[in-house]
Amino acid sequence: MKIFGLISYPIKHSFSASFFEKKFRNEKINDACYKNFPLENLKNFFELLNNYPNLKGLNVSIPHKKKIVNYIDEMDNISKNIGAVNTIKILKRNNKFFLKSYNTDVYGFEKSFLKSLKKNAFLEKNFFLNKKALILGTGGSAQSVAYVFKKLHLNFYFVSRKPKEKNEISFLDMNKNLIQNVNFIVNATPIGMFPNVEKYPNIPYKFLNEKHFLFDLVYNPQITEFLKRGSFYNAKIQNGLDMLHFQAEKSWEIWTKN
Repeated sequence: MKIFGLISYPIKHSFSASFFEKKFRNEKINDACYKNFPLENLKNFFELLNNYPNLKGLNVSIPHKKKIVNYIDEMDNISKNIGAVNTIKILKRNNKFFLKSYNTDVYGFEKSFLKSLKKNAFLEKNFFLNKKALILGTGGSAQSVAYVFKKLHLNFYFVSRKPKEKNEISFLDMNKNLIQNVNFIVNATPIGMFPNVEKYPNIPYKFLNEKHFLFDLVYNPQITEFLKRGSFYNAKIQNGLDMLHFQAEKSWEIWTKN
């Protein structure tokens, strides 16, 4: 039996196992299973690999997307550029583990983002010209969003509690002028994720309007407080569920291709 799985901590919020179990049933894939591995510390990572010799692939989630890089033997161009990993293909070479990393968050976010824009009749020729975005957070998921925005030539800033770089601003800097001069706001933090569903990023929602588009990478709950507050002020909204499906299918393609 081939084993695939997810390493994260905590792991109770993940939909990945149910997604793959359903996929295996529907597609009559009888020689594979998907497990959750609540790994608090990566120092136990190789112990995990040794305990599951049939492990063929892993998804990587919070808080390990950046630190797992130190355990990888070969990175694809996207994960190397971003410095964050969410998919690992596990191979054996000379009876030793050989780990190849990928970042399917990029693929998943881009597909979901553009699909949602088309659904809301936003996309037309040169649509992103002079548009601006804010990415809430600076972690691995935020870097994936930034990669897509660079590809689309969409100008953006990261919003951080403790800004360190030139393209980072503080949550305290978010005022009426800033909000009214951006078009997209992406929550790339875990704020509002189950079980802390009452929480939300601290931004001035009252300055939002129908010209704004809010995207939350969180998918549980499907409508977070961040999205509820955006919708209240007539902003278009999108959660991270489509992104999850797209990136998961891409992970499966990577694990099973030769």
